[in-house]
Amino acid sequence: MSTKKSDRRTEILQSLAGMLESSPGARITTAALAKEVGVSEAALYRHFPSKAKMFEGLIEFIEETLFTRIHRIVQDEEDVNKRLEVILFLVLSFSEQNPGMCRLLTADALAGETERLRVRIAQLFDRIETQLRQVLREADLKQNLRPVMGTNACANYLLALLEGKIRQYVRTEYKTKPLQNWQEQWHAIAPTLMAGRA
Repeated sequence: MSTKKSDRRTEILQSLAGMLESSPGARITTAALAKEVGVSEAALYRHFPSKAKMFEGLIEFIEETLFTRIHRIVQDEEDVNKRLEVILFLVLSFSEQNPGMCRLLTADALAGETERLRVRIAQLFDRIETQLRQVLREADLKQNLRPVMGTNACANYLLALLEGKIRQYVRTEYKTKPLQNWQEQWHAIAPTLMAGRA
């Protein structure tokens, strides 16, 4: 029975993500979501006590996917530039493959929703920035390299690049993809980020 309940929860979250993608700028109602899933609103609430909990379920999916992979990247990659490149590529490719989730990442879909959800998204980006900062600090220790603009400024700059690409994707209604021109952009940016310590 619990597997069936888990499957229904997953189906609800997938439908919610699909609606976020197919209705840019639109507010998602539980009535519309129930219709999309093919159940009653009451059935939705048997799986999630509120719409906020449904959004939290999607945010948890984003966090789990990104941070599990970021942890693996940090363990597998030794070179700082390669670590940064792969982490940024991961976030941008995840965003490109999950357009509906980008409406959560930009808080576009959270207008009128509980403040707790916007705080959670802000914390997610803070965690990404912290991860980038850690990679930059380890470069100093392991490769004798330092960010030209300083660790905090560099981590913030890279995060701003990610957020800008994701926001542009949502603003253009998914026409300008996050990875569009990324290789050329990264190859221009990467050589300017780090310098050897004197």
